[in-house]
Amino acid sequence: MNAIIEDKPNLIIVDDHLIFRQGLKAILKTQNIANVIGEASNGKEFMDVLIHHRPDLVIMDIDMPHMNGMEATQKALALFPDLKIIALSMFSDEEYCYKMIDLGVKGFILKSSGISEIELAIPDVMNGKSYFANEILRKIINNLGRKSSQSELDFVELTNREREILQHICQGSTTDEIAEKLNISPKTVKSHRSNLLEKTACNNTPRMIIYALKNNLVDAEFMSAQKIS
Repeated sequence: MNAIIEDKPNLIIVDDHLIFRQGLKAILKTQNIANVIGEASNGKEFMDVLIHHRPDLVIMDIDMPHMNGMEATQKALALFPDLKIIALSMFSDEEYCYKMIDLGVKGFILKSSGISEIELAIPDVMNGKSYFANEILRKIINNLGRKSSQSELDFVELTNREREILQHICQGSTTDEIAEKLNISPKTVKSHRSNLLEKTACNNTPRMIIYALKNNLVDAEFMSAQKIS
């Protein structure tokens, strides 16, 4: 079951295939998930559309002519840092995912996963979570054992409370949910989250979660099969 969105988000679809845009737009309308207020076939067109519209969310293809999704994402977030972007790709390469996460996207889904991924991703992202396709998460987790066994966290000291909060973050809990579970204030959770980002030298929460997985701070088996927050 999809997470509840109190108000349907205003959305821009950026993809160089017209039939994909039309199909996605029709599904979002039929399922009453989002209001599509603009479309673009490449990054340059998107920037023009973005200037005249203020969407809540963008579905951004990566591989496009003229200006690709990475460059468009970087430019858009420089103008509107709070803009929520879900990256869309034909490729499950981890590096694509890492690069888009570093730029600040809130989700990464694959076209090969089908429309169901988008239907799940949009509510999660609009409710403050991040969403990553199952295939991407499985690949990241499966590749953990192939990485160097030397833990970067040998040089990072985390308190017991920080480790506890990090575990909840990796399990997909929001700030308010963590606060309720641990009987502390949301402000305290946010403070710990900021400290964790600083200590792990990560620029956002999704990158920190990947860092925690790679450095054995959390058990991969406890990761949600669908999402990380």
